[in-house]
Amino acid sequence: MKRRDFLVSAAAMATVPSLARAGAEWVEYTPGLVKARLAAGETVFVDFGAAWCTTCRSQERTINALKSENAAYEAVTFVHVDWDEYGRGALAKELNVPRRSTLIVLKGEEELGRIVAGTRRADIQALMETALAAATPS
Repeated sequence: MKRRDFLVSAAAMATVPSLARAGAEWVEYTPGLVKARLAAGETVFVDFGAAWCTTCRSQERTINALKSENAAYEAVTFVHVDWDEYGRGALAKELNVPRRSTLIVLKGEEELGRIVAGTRRADIQALMETALAAATPS
């Protein structure tokens, strides 16, 4: 493979996860965003991921598939935190995030659930259902 072909392919692959997030109504993290959303009473599903991480991409595909199958997930705020930019930031430290491919559900001051490097659909769906239950009034 020629160097130029490789670089073009690599650049195209790097944009695929971003496009998947954009179409699935993800909110891109900026400092203070999660605290503001929690203060507004929202349930927040936080995804610490990196574009180059295969585990992160697998998790994201599963989350997007589940969201497309159930419109009720719109009640949950899905936030993507770019690990390369914020992996050592205040939010990651505050939540004790050990690595990329960490999924966390938050409501108010409470952590409702967490998955670290897990890709099983059933586990991710259970975490999303926890978020949905917290987001919808009984």
